[in-house]
Amino acid sequence: MKINFDYLNNFHEIYANSMISMKDTSKQYDAVITICRELFVNKMADYGSAWRILRLPSLTDQIYIKAQRIRSLQEKEVRKVAEDEKPEFIGIVNYSVMALIQLELGIATQPDLTADRALELYDQKIAESRELMENKNHDYGEAWRDMRVSSLTDLIIQKLLRVKQIEDNKGKTLVSEGIDANYQDMINYAVFAMVLMEEAAV
Repeated sequence: MKINFDYLNNFHEIYANSMISMKDTSKQYDAVITICRELFVNKMADYGSAWRILRLPSLTDQIYIKAQRIRSLQEKEVRKVAEDEKPEFIGIVNYSVMALIQLELGIATQPDLTADRALELYDQKIAESRELMENKNHDYGEAWRDMRVSSLTDLIIQKLLRVKQIEDNKGKTLVSEGIDANYQDMINYAVFAMVLMEEAAV
């Protein structure tokens, strides 16, 4: 299915057309990722893999800006521009995937990935994050379904602050999980937030 984004204004239509059974987390997760992935593909077509030169703190800061923008939108009672948080959550997913790829490959001095190779890596990192989500859902149940989108936003910001601290510590931790696990959690929290937003819109 070819997706015409128009800067993601048709998110709800794409999601609904995926023939999703409500409360089927795996299908809902995949439907959201389909949208994120398509945007990644389109941006690769426009810009190539220029993002490969970004150091991890730069990617962390990009995600932080998006998360803070979401929080700002959530706190405003009146909005002068009709917009919601979905494009920013999609950005959090895709920048987090880029960060995971950078962790694996290291930072490049020039764009060095073909579109096919970048997409292969994208799918690999999403599959790993999806597996983590399924394992946590198995252990803890789907407690996230009882959370507010604003709480998921705060958790993403908390993860970002942890990542910033780990980066300042040159990647060393004493008892905590590493940077990669934090990026995976941010992917999953962002997907959960978009699922909850779509369920609220039904």
